[in-house]
Amino acid sequence: MKLHEYQAKEVFADAGVPTPASQLASDVDGVVAAADEIGYPVAVKAQVQVGGRGKAGGIKLVDDAEEAREAAEDILGMDLKGYHVGQVLVEEAVDFVDELYVGITMDRGEGKPVAMVSTKGGVNIEEVAEEDPDAIAQEHIDPSFGMHPYQARKAVYDAGVDQSVARDVSSVLTTLYELWANRDASDTEINPLMVTSDNEVIAADAVMNIDEDALFRQPELAEMEAEAASTGDDLEQKADEYNFDYVRLEGNVGIIGNGAGLVMTTLDLVDHYGGEPANFLDVGGGAKADRIANALDMVFSDENVDSVVFNIFGGITRGDEVAKGINEALEQFDEIPKPVVVRLAGTNWEEGMEILNEDLVTVEQTLEDAVQRSVAYADEVNE
Repeated sequence: MKLHEYQAKEVFADAGVPTPASQLASDVDGVVAAADEIGYPVAVKAQVQVGGRGKAGGIKLVDDAEEAREAAEDILGMDLKGYHVGQVLVEEAVDFVDELYVGITMDRGEGKPVAMVSTKGGVNIEEVAEEDPDAIAQEHIDPSFGMHPYQARKAVYDAGVDQSVARDVSSVLTTLYELWANRDASDTEINPLMVTSDNEVIAADAVMNIDEDALFRQPELAEMEAEAASTGDDLEQKADEYNFDYVRLEGNVGIIGNGAGLVMTTLDLVDHYGGEPANFLDVGGGAKADRIANALDMVFSDENVDSVVFNIFGGITRGDEVAKGINEALEQFDEIPKPVVVRLAGTNWEEGMEILNEDLVTVEQTLEDAVQRSVAYADEVNE
């Protein structure tokens, strides 16, 4: 479960992490009123759970009420990488001299949480990890004992953080670990953690993702989940209604499969053959015709999707049931909105192949062929 920035900052501030003064607003007049109260300059920030908001026009710095109104009119209601912006955070602008990254996440390879610090804050940390991994200091933590104070200091020192703010950065990192452990989080991050000319550190952004299976232990965060769902992405709300495991991505090849491993394999192959996955959608085992129809409804609803690949391996799920669901869903359209490629294998796959209406879908015998065909279809749309 992903918290919105404003929710994560609320949790961080309650734990003692310095954050800028801010107010949430959902209409233009509310943005102007909030900005007037906080005092200019302020940042107007789209509250959608997607990276790269600034480059996409979802964050604007304004110096007066007129600019605040213009920014609110531009951002509220915009489509930001496929996400509808219904709320913005109006936040005190930070006069900074440096930007850092601090975070706690799980290193599954080591089987331990890891604390990370970098002086290359304010940019995509995944790109930093790929292009300059030495720029991120890491300190693995034994969860039996928690993060020792010397580990926080060592991570900050190894990252090359200036000595004048090293103590405060260490304190923030320690707090992030305590939140990670006590709130059943999978990630707690600040990017950027800004350093002011007065050597203060302020969380200008906040990321906090929670293990959904632990929400019964976190009633306060469970309430935030309900609030986030009511204002979040329409497709993710629909996924909750359909009880799908769904993650929206930034590509244009829609992916539907049964089983997380199978879907991940399909994502990797789409990338391997030069495409960009638009989503992760696992319909689960034993999917009946109506569930398959719901999955297609979801993927067709994503305006970023230019083609769809269906990868089903029958175990509990039967190929003939899947085929019926595909036919039933597609027969509702006078014109198929996006080309659909289907690969069936496993239980009753031959029966499914016979049932599939090849006037509505393209059928491929192998997963590799299905993925390549779907990537080619998506490329044709963009030629």
